[in-house]
Amino acid sequence: MNNLELAFPQDSTGFDPGTEISIIASWEFDAPPEVLEVRLVWNTAGKGDQDLKVVKVARLEKPAAKEQRSVVLELPWGPYSFSGKLISLIWAIELVALPDKDSLRKEIRIAPQGNEVLISQ
Repeated sequence: MNNLELAFPQDSTGFDPGTEISIIASWEFDAPPEVLEVRLVWNTAGKGDQDLKVVKVARLEKPAAKEQRSVVLELPWGPYSFSGKLISLIWAIELVALPDKDSLRKEIRIAPQGNEVLISQ
């Protein structure tokens, strides 16, 4: 059984740009993975091609089969999370176990006051 979890400060998923956040990564595997990565990523969704960018990676070396670690990430100043009629930009934190690529993804918002920008036109 493989189990991955991510916990954010005060269970919040909306953050101001430039904020430093502490993330708790927890996992339980039958056998320890070689390494785990906490990734800060964004992707677009909507019409047209999908874009995906890995912005930051924190490697968790020599993990035990069952463990919990804290990771501190400084969030970038942009681009902001936004939703529009044609396209949206979505930020996420991913926890990925390598080499098997078991993973967990939790979406977050990076924008002033942690509120995604809504584009109506």
